[in-house]
Amino acid sequence: METNIATATVITPEAFLAHWQGHRGLTRRVIEAFPEKELFTFSIGGMRTFAVLAMEMVDLANPGIVGIVTGEWKDMQALPHSSGQGMPETKEELLALWDETTAKVDRLYNKLEPQDFTKQIVAFGAFPGTVYSTIQYFIDNEIHHRGQGYVYLRALGVEPPAFWDR
Repeated sequence: METNIATATVITPEAFLAHWQGHRGLTRRVIEAFPEKELFTFSIGGMRTFAVLAMEMVDLANPGIVGIVTGEWKDMQALPHSSGQGMPETKEELLALWDETTAKVDRLYNKLEPQDFTKQIVAFGAFPGTVYSTIQYFIDNEIHHRGQGYVYLRALGVEPPAFWDR
């Protein structure tokens, strides 16, 4: 007896990229909303500054998309920015790095084939999952840290961008 298994696409690769890039665009607007000095100095309760949080997002997305596409992963300890090392010194430099990473995501993501999303990987030598779940993690991490940025902006008296405007 033969069994046919129906599969359904819940989201297309193109829609998934648009979803990810929508989040990246919103986070970029959060970076833009910060006053220059406070982007690099302000924190609450000992949390990291938003510039350091943004660099963690860059550290996941930039080498993350390379690892997903090529299978060559950097070790998490080799990603210096989230610890504050090698940080851009101005908002303009941070935004330029953000934009370079966004362009790299677009360029490399488009090398993926639909069947690649279910492939098992171990991101950064530490996080097992599928390509799809790894990208979801990158997005979830960004949402989490962007939420911290919203709290910082409110504490600074700055109206953050609308969270639904992606």
